[in-house]
Amino acid sequence: MRQKRTVQSSIFDVYAEHDIGRELKAMSDWLDAHSEMLEWVAEDLCRPNIQHTGRIGLSAESILRCAILKQYRQLSYEELAFFLEDSLSLQAFARLPFSFRPKKSALQAGISSIRDESWERINQLILKVARQEKIETGRMVRVDSTVTQAPILIPSDSNLLWDAVRIQVRLLQQAQILAGDTRLDWHDHRRVAKNRAHIIQFSWGKNKKQQLYRDLIKVTRNTLGYLGRAQLRLGLIHQDTALIAWQAQASHYQGLIERVIDQAERRVLKGEQVPAADKVVSLFEEHTDIIVKGSRDVQYGHKLNLATGRSGLVLDVVIEDGNPADSERFIPLLERQIEIYGRAPRQMAADGGYASKYNVQQAKAKGVKDVAFHKKKGLRVEQMTKSDWVYRKLRNFRAGVEAGISYLKRSYGLGRCTWKGLSHFKAYIWSSVVAHNLAVFSRHQAA
Repeated sequence: MRQKRTVQSSIFDVYAEHDIGRELKAMSDWLDAHSEMLEWVAEDLCRPNIQHTGRIGLSAESILRCAILKQYRQLSYEELAFFLEDSLSLQAFARLPFSFRPKKSALQAGISSIRDESWERINQLILKVARQEKIETGRMVRVDSTVTQAPILIPSDSNLLWDAVRIQVRLLQQAQILAGDTRLDWHDHRRVAKNRAHIIQFSWGKNKKQQLYRDLIKVTRNTLGYLGRAQLRLGLIHQDTALIAWQAQASHYQGLIERVIDQAERRVLKGEQVPAADKVVSLFEEHTDIIVKGSRDVQYGHKLNLATGRSGLVLDVVIEDGNPADSERFIPLLERQIEIYGRAPRQMAADGGYASKYNVQQAKAKGVKDVAFHKKKGLRVEQMTKSDWVYRKLRNFRAGVEAGISYLKRSYGLGRCTWKGLSHFKAYIWSSVVAHNLAVFSRHQAA
């Protein structure tokens, strides 16, 4: 049974006389003043086919507040469970029922259920209130891109093939349980696959590596054959919910593993250059993109385009699919600002990667008075702004987004996502932005 709000908060709710305690109190007051967001969170938590009876769990209000606490203080679920039991300030902010202390599993289940769409709606509510209180009007906007890494190790073909073998063996073990007394014909090649992958990692010489890769690919193909035959055999035995779920999981991994085998053969055995769009860098986080920004190191995650304002609030975040050029994303970012505020910003500033004559023309056609790019890329100042003084002001204003992104990465975990799956990746990004904006908003109110 799930409630939207904590029915009765404790009379002992106290916040420490410290900057963090006062900030938590201000954030809590703002959340109390805008309880409509609890409806959005409650919809995410109310899963279908769940009876509304039984033990009363965490309320939607407490789950939302715990999620904000987690991102605001960058805590693991275990640390969050400890501090909710140890800290009076965090207990007061989380609005937990009296003597109720959730475990990390309950916190994880609740927080991970909040969708990224709900977090985005909460952020838009913060921006709406900030506009009403004249903290952020959205008249001056600066945009830049960055990368948030996915929770994976640096990929290699040998490790991907080893992962493929152990995933398939795990599926075959599950299939044998589903088959019952019927014996499935398969062999466990994990020891051989792990041995070959380990030797490849520490071996030298192209010819030696190619032979090891041939052995590893053969073992992976054989295991893939076992899995295919197990699917056919189980399909003839019976059909139930557990088997349908297993078949879906097996089919999902089969497609990925075939792509891993193909890219290993092309790259290692044939010496081909495989396009980044065709590569699989993780079997567990298959949504991960390969991002190369300029001449810098390769990063594995997702590219973000952010827009911030004069107040330091994050006005918008777009989690990109693939690695599109910055110049292609400038106008879509502007159109999103028009959708959020109902009109175009008066001035926009961006990095040199967004610069193009087309972008300047389109931005001015949509109502932007001045557009400044950090690098001119053949554009004249008079094409972008009305004077050199305005251009210099906007160029200096743009530099602030670099500090904002650095702050988000250092203090709100935007450098590396720790949640699994694409939907949770997006929710992680937006929850970090909401926690950041709520803290920045409270500081502006205090000032």
